[in-house]
Amino acid sequence: MWRMMKSVCVAAIAMSLATQAVYADDASKTRILVDRAKESLETFSADPNMGWFRDNVVNAKAVLIIPALVKAGFIWGGSGGSGVLLARGSSSQDWTYPAFYTMGSVTFGLQIGGEVSEIVLMIMTERGVDALLASSFKLGGDISVAAGPVGAGAKVQIADILAFSRTKGLYGGINIEGAVLKIRNNWNEAYYNRRSVRPRDIIVSRSVSNAHADPLRRAIALLVN
Repeated sequence: MWRMMKSVCVAAIAMSLATQAVYADDASKTRILVDRAKESLETFSADPNMGWFRDNVVNAKAVLIIPALVKAGFIWGGSGGSGVLLARGSSSQDWTYPAFYTMGSVTFGLQIGGEVSEIVLMIMTERGVDALLASSFKLGGDISVAAGPVGAGAKVQIADILAFSRTKGLYGGINIEGAVLKIRNNWNEAYYNRRSVRPRDIIVSRSVSNAHADPLRRAIALLVN
C-alpha cells in the first residue's frame, strides 16, 4: 500500500512539474509574439505604401496583428500563424491588452513555393469585434473581409474587416477569404498567469493586464495620435 501511495505521489508531482514547464513555455512564446507584433506594427506604419492604413487606424474598433503568417505548399496550400488582438477603448489613446489568436486556412490551386507574410486586420465594425469573441469563426460570409487599400489611388472597400499584408516570397499576394480565426485560450491563460482567461475578459471587461504589453499599446496610441 505504501509503495502504491508513493508511486501515485511521484506521478502526481511529475505531472505537475510537466504542466508547469508547458505553462512557462507558453508564457515565453506569448511574450515573444507581443514583441514581434509591436515590430510589425511599426514596420507597417513606416511603409510608404501604407498611408491609408496610418491615417485610418484611428477609425478601427480593433486591430489583429499577425507578425508571421506562413504559407507553403505544392498543389495543396496551407497557411497559419498566431497573432494578438487589441481593441480601442473610450478614446484613440486607450487600447486594451492583447488577446491571443491563431489563423489557419487551406487552399487548392497551382501553387509552388512559400512565403511569410505580416498581416494586420483592421476590424471596422462592432459586428467584427463580436465575431472575434466567439471561439472560432471563418472570415467572409456573415463577416465581410476585403483587402485594405495600399498605395496611391487605392480604392477603399466597405467591409467589417480590412486586411493588410506585407509579403516576401513566391506568391504575389495573399487571400484570407475563408481563413479561420481561433482563440488561443492556453496562451491567454499563460500570458496573464490566470486560469480561464477569455478574450471577453481581456477586451470587454478588461479584468486582466500585463505590463509587458504596454510598449505595444503605446505604439498603437502613438500611431493614431
